[in-house]
Amino acid sequence: MSSVPKTEHASWPSMASAALRVAFGIIWVVNAAFTWTDQFAAHYVGYLHNAAQGQPAWSAFWFNNWIAIVTPNAGLFIWLTRIIETALALALVLGFARKTVYVAGALFSLLVWSTAEGFGGPYAVGATNMGIGIGYVLIFIALIVINYRFGSSPYSLDYHIERRWRGWRCAAEWNPDPAVAGAHPVSWRIQGSVLFGIALLLFFLIAGLHSSLNVHAPSPAAAAAAVSPLSLASNKPIAKARDATLPPVQEGPEATVHIEATDHSVEIASGVQYQAWTFGGKVPGPVIHVRQGQTVNVVFTNRGTMQHSIDFHAAMTPPSLHFVDIQPGESIKFSFVAKVPGAFIYHCGTPPVLLHIANGMYGAIIVDPATPLPPAQESYVLVQGEWYTQQISGNVMGADFNKMTKEQPDEVVFNGAAFQYRDHPLVAEPGKRVRLYMVNAGPSLWSSFHVIGAIFDKVYPDGDAAHALSGLSTYTVGPGAGAVFDLVIPDAGKYAFVDHSMAHEIMGAQGILDVQAPGGAPTEKPPIEKAAAQPVSAAAATAVPAAPAGPYVFNAERGAALYTANCAACHQATGTGLPGAFPPLKGNPVVLDADASKHIHVVLHGLHGEPVMGVTYPSPMPAFAASLKDADIADIVNHERTSWGNQGKQVTADQVAKLRAQK
Repeated sequence: MSSVPKTEHASWPSMASAALRVAFGIIWVVNAAFTWTDQFAAHYVGYLHNAAQGQPAWSAFWFNNWIAIVTPNAGLFIWLTRIIETALALALVLGFARKTVYVAGALFSLLVWSTAEGFGGPYAVGATNMGIGIGYVLIFIALIVINYRFGSSPYSLDYHIERRWRGWRCAAEWNPDPAVAGAHPVSWRIQGSVLFGIALLLFFLIAGLHSSLNVHAPSPAAAAAAVSPLSLASNKPIAKARDATLPPVQEGPEATVHIEATDHSVEIASGVQYQAWTFGGKVPGPVIHVRQGQTVNVVFTNRGTMQHSIDFHAAMTPPSLHFVDIQPGESIKFSFVAKVPGAFIYHCGTPPVLLHIANGMYGAIIVDPATPLPPAQESYVLVQGEWYTQQISGNVMGADFNKMTKEQPDEVVFNGAAFQYRDHPLVAEPGKRVRLYMVNAGPSLWSSFHVIGAIFDKVYPDGDAAHALSGLSTYTVGPGAGAVFDLVIPDAGKYAFVDHSMAHEIMGAQGILDVQAPGGAPTEKPPIEKAAAQPVSAAAATAVPAAPAGPYVFNAERGAALYTANCAACHQATGTGLPGAFPPLKGNPVVLDADASKHIHVVLHGLHGEPVMGVTYPSPMPAFAASLKDADIADIVNHERTSWGNQGKQVTADQVAKLRAQK
C-alpha cells in the first residue's frame, strides 16, 4: 500500500488543476502583452482581411460582416481586445471567478479563431491544423470539466473570497453548494452535450480544409499584405485635389529652380497616407515650366535620410557630372539649356532607380517651344504614376519592392492620388482649347491616354509642332515619356479622362474634365424611351427553358440558365463578382438572409450607391422588373441562394409578385 496519506492523494487534483490554470494564464499574459504593442494595433484590421482570404463560400459572409463592422471602429475594437485579454490573463493566474472566466475565455477564443485566424486554422498548411484559437477553446473546456469534477481549489483567489463570503461561489462556480469530493456518475444529458460538441468540432475541421490550404498565418507581414490603399480608402472624396494648373513660365533668359529631396507622408487615396521620398514635399514634385532656349539653373538639396540625385529628361548634359548622388545635407548646382521643347519627366536616378521613382521621386518639366503652340484657355499637367504598397500602420502605407519588381501596383494615379480628379473635376469651357501635358512617370507601366467622348484636336508626341497628330482618340505614352494633348470640346458635359488600360483605370487612373459654359444652365439629358420589343430568335428562345405551367416550383436548370443570361457577366459564373466593380453573391449576407425581401428588391429594382459588405461599388445594378417575370426572378434568386456553397432559404414567385406590387 502507498505510504502517502489519503489527504495528500485528495489534494493532487486541486494542485494539478491549479498548475494547469496558472500555466495557461501565463500564456495569456504573453498574449495580452502583445495586444498592447504598436505592432498589434497597426495590423488589427489586416488580421481580419488576412483571415478572410481563401475562406470557403459558406463562411465568407461571417468574415465580411466583421470587416465591415470593425474597419470604421478599429480603435474601439483594439481597446476592447486589450482589456478582455488582460482581464482573462489576470483572472487565470489568480484563479478569480474561474468558471465564469473559463466560459468567457472559451467564447472569446472561439471568436478569435473564427475571425482573425479563420476556420481551419492558418498557422501551417495541412488538414489537421486547427489554429491556436480553437486549441484555447479546448483547454478552457478542459478547465471547466476539471472545475466541475473537483470543485473549489485552495490554490485560487476564489477559495479565499469564499471563506469570507459564501455567496461568491455563485459567481465563481455557478454553484452555491459546497464542493463534493469523489467521483460522480455522468448523466446522458452531459454525455450528449459532449458528443454534440465533438461532432461540431469535426464539422469545422472538415469544412475548414479549404482555408487550411489557402489562408496565410496571421503574422504582421501577412496582415500587411492583405490590405491595399483602395481597401482602406474612405468613401468620402479627398478633401482637396492637387492643383493641376500649369504654372507660368519664368521670364528672362534664365530660370532658376530650387528642389529639395525630403521624406514626407503624402495622401495617395482618400484617408490613406504613404511614407514617400519626395521632391518638394509632394508627389509628383513641383511642375517646372520653362521656355525653349532658356538656361535652367538647378539647385538640388538633399534633406532626406539617404542618397538621392536628380535626372532631367529635358536636359542634354553629362549625367556623370550633374545627375550624381549626393548625401543627406549636401547640395549640388548645375545648369543646362532647355534646347528641346515638350513634356518631360524628371526623377531620382539613384540605384535602385525603380525604388526611388516608385517611392515618389518624380515630377514634370514643361518646355514651351520657341514658336508658341496655339493659345489654350486652360492648361493642365497630369503626371501618371504607380504606387506599390504594403501596410505600415493603420492607414499608413510604405513601399513593397517585391511588387515593384513584379509590376503589380496597388494604384495607378494621376498626380499622386487615386480618383482625385473624379471627385474634384478639372474645368473647361465649350469650344475653348484645353491643353493637357501628360507625363508618364511609371516607373513601369505604359499608359493609353484617352478622354471619353472626345477626339484630340492635336497630339504633340514630341517638341516639334510639325509632327502634330490629329484625329486620335487614344494615344500611348510609355514610362518616362510625355506628350501634349489639345482638346476643343464643343458641347458642355462631363468628360472622363482615363488610362484606357482598364485595369489601371479601376486602380485610380481616372478623372473628369467638366466642360461648362460660364453661368450656363446644366446640359439636359436626351429623353430615354423604351425600345420596341424585338422578336426572339429560336436559338435564344431555347437557351432558357420555358416556365412550367401550374404553381411555382424552383427549376434549378432554368435558374442557372437565367442567371447565365442576365447576371453572370457581372457577378461571374462562380458568383465571386468583380473586385472594385461588382459585389460577390457567394457568401453575400443579403443572399443568405432568411428574409429574402432585400434580395428580391435588388433584382427587381436595381441598386446603386449603397454599400455592399462595406464597399460602395461604382457600377450600378440594373433593374429587371420590366424584363423578367415573377417566376424568372424567383428562379434567379433561388439559383443565387443555392449555388457556390450558399445555403439560403428559397423564395416563391408569389413573394416576388408581392414585392413588385409594393414599388
